[in-house]
Amino acid sequence: MKWTDTQEIAIALYEKFPDVDPKTIRFTDLHKWVMELEGFADDANRSGEKILEAIQAAWIDEAG
Repeated sequence: MKWTDTQEIAIALYEKFPDVDPKTIRFTDLHKWVMELEGFADDANRSGEKILEAIQAAWIDEAG
């Protein structure tokens, strides 16, 4: 997975953290959790606020 795989990342986060409300997550934690996902292989510096917002929105949709 790469940062641009927002839907795939959101699904993986939803499966790994089913009890977390994605609306309450801080971007620093979100960034760390994405970096720790199994199968994630991208540069930590390639993410930004827009990418993290997209991942968060997809996770909210997944959890909804």
